Amino acid sequence: MISSLYRLVRWLVQKFALGVLIAVLGLAAYGLWLFLKDNVDFDAVRQQFLAELTGQRQHFREALADVSKRMVSMQAEIAGEQARAQKADRVVGELRQMESLWQRVFGDSAQQRAYAEQEARMEQVKHAAEKRVVDLQQQLVRTQWEKDGIEIALGKIDKRIRTEEASQSRVVHYLLLAWDKTKWYVAAALGLYFFGPSLGKLVLFFGLARLIENGRPIRLADEPVALPQVSESRPSLDVSLWPGDRLWVKEAFLQASDEGLRLRTRFVLDWRLPFTCVACGLIELVEMRNTRAGEELRVTFSHHDDPTVEIALVAVPDGGSIVLRPSFLKAVILAGDSRLTIRRHWRFFTWQSWVTLQFRYFEFAGPCRLLVAGSRGVRAERLKEREGQERPARRANQDVTIGFTPNLEYRPVRAETFWAYFRSMNPLFDDLFAGVGLFLCQRTAAKGPASGARRFWAGLWSGLLKVFGV
Repeated sequence: MISSLYRLVRWLVQKFALGVLIAVLGLAAYGLWLFLKDNVDFDAVRQQFLAELTGQRQHFREALADVSKRMVSMQAEIAGEQARAQKADRVVGELRQMESLWQRVFGDSAQQRAYAEQEARMEQVKHAAEKRVVDLQQQLVRTQWEKDGIEIALGKIDKRIRTEEASQSRVVHYLLLAWDKTKWYVAAALGLYFFGPSLGKLVLFFGLARLIENGRPIRLADEPVALPQVSESRPSLDVSLWPGDRLWVKEAFLQASDEGLRLRTRFVLDWRLPFTCVACGLIELVEMRNTRAGEELRVTFSHHDDPTVEIALVAVPDGGSIVLRPSFLKAVILAGDSRLTIRRHWRFFTWQSWVTLQFRYFEFAGPCRLLVAGSRGVRAERLKEREGQERPARRANQDVTIGFTPNLEYRPVRAETFWAYFRSMNPLFDDLFAGVGLFLCQRTAAKGPASGARRFWAGLWSGLLKVFGV
């Protein structure tokens, strides 16, 4: 609990300090631009600026005098209306005192009507005066607010003039000038910096994500003849090369091999996809071939530098296939002189492609064996028919997905909890696979660079590669 609170306080302090730093640097840059823009004498510019401030002060003083005059006029009118209402009330009281039972029965009827009419007029005068008093008091309150605002603005102008008169520094002058011209833009920028990301995540999670997850799923192929077989992932993996087999492997994953294999260099995995191979590092591969008849030779794979990377072998049978991101592919094993078959699928007109920013998919068709690597290991999730469930479905974190059989229906669904997405522990969308098949995923998401700049560029490069399915 204490450590979580400490991390929260540290994050808030860092964010506040960075926001202040951005504002100060922005003001300094704009002030420098104003300084370089001015080709006149500094004293002349300063005197002109003081003259502008003095003019503004005179304007506010005139406005303050006008408001004070109106307030005095309203207060006098209020006093007059109150006196008028009191006078009308006294007349009404006197007229009512003159009324008696004798006067009603034996008095002059014309005189009584005149008294009644006069009493009604006095009542109207009294009500009109009281209503006018209420209206004037409300206007007086609003005018007092207006006066307060003018006095506050006048105080700020006076302070600016005193500061400008006391300061002979060009730096202070141009900083004040920059602040005067950009203060609202700075406030808007800081508001976006502090609250923009949170507001954006709220809109995305509760708005856009709800619409997207109901879209039509992507399905790249019909039911396969057979599903691929996936071995257990290990930090080090031994694979047999049978007579005639060819192996293309990235040198960083080749640990050891039996003597007797014919070695050469293969510059590109597939010359039909040169840019894709360059982008995901499938170039300058080590090619091995077992040319010994009737003898099985073995090759050991392991990552040279990162012990957290584990390797699994995906055996794709004849008639089967798997959709795979080539960046996870580390080696390919083919039988004899067969050619590696890679089918490309483009999807531009689906919501899923625009949400996941993946428009191209690579389908590796069998027969072949593929060596894939993942952080902390590779896990194969098999979806099988279950009793009472027509189409089995399973979701996975989008950051750990490696590949899937093309018969599965694939679509993004909103992350399960908002706080996991808000705290960047989970992407906005998970991958949902439905049908009978399998998909591959890493056991944990690979960690990016620790520093902010390197993390940014690594994320940008990863996103660009994902657009092309790499």
